[in-house]
Amino acid sequence: MSKAMAGLTVAAFVAVVMYAAPAMASEGGHELRWGDLAWRCVNLVIFAAILWHFLGKLCVNFFRGRKQGIQEGIDNLTAKREEAKARLAEIEAHIANLDSEREAILAESKEQAEALKKGIIEQAHAQAKQIVEMAKVSAESEARNIIQQLRATIADELIDETRKNLASSLNKSKHEKLIDKSLKKVVLQ
Repeated sequence: MSKAMAGLTVAAFVAVVMYAAPAMASEGGHELRWGDLAWRCVNLVIFAAILWHFLGKLCVNFFRGRKQGIQEGIDNLTAKREEAKARLAEIEAHIANLDSEREAILAESKEQAEALKKGIIEQAHAQAKQIVEMAKVSAESEARNIIQQLRATIADELIDETRKNLASSLNKSKHEKLIDKSLKKVVLQ
């Protein structure tokens, strides 16, 4: 650091001498006062040394900290980049597997649909059997009712017809003979 400071001081002194000499000579009649220039240069060197003493460490620490911050930022970004590459590889692998996953899902969906279809068909057949059985029972019941109604109707008609026949075939004398005969049978027995 001290070498850099010395080099900076020498460069500043040479620049001041080179630019001050022509400027002073152009004013006409003024001579360059070397003693005054030397004190100014010494003053500049002392000022630069004081600045360097108090601010040098701060500047060095600032730039060192800045360098470390930039390095940490680069390291952090490199780590994030690696994480992003790993995540990208996962996503690409997942995308590559999407077709097989889609096929597996479709196959499973078809199996479920077939099972559901089979269940619905079996349920429909069972309901159809129940409906047919209920229709048979209902038809048999209705047939029995109709047969009973027919028997009742036929029996009523036969009774009416028999009454008419008996009423027309029996006259009063036959009717009395029939009653007497029935009474004799009942009394004799």
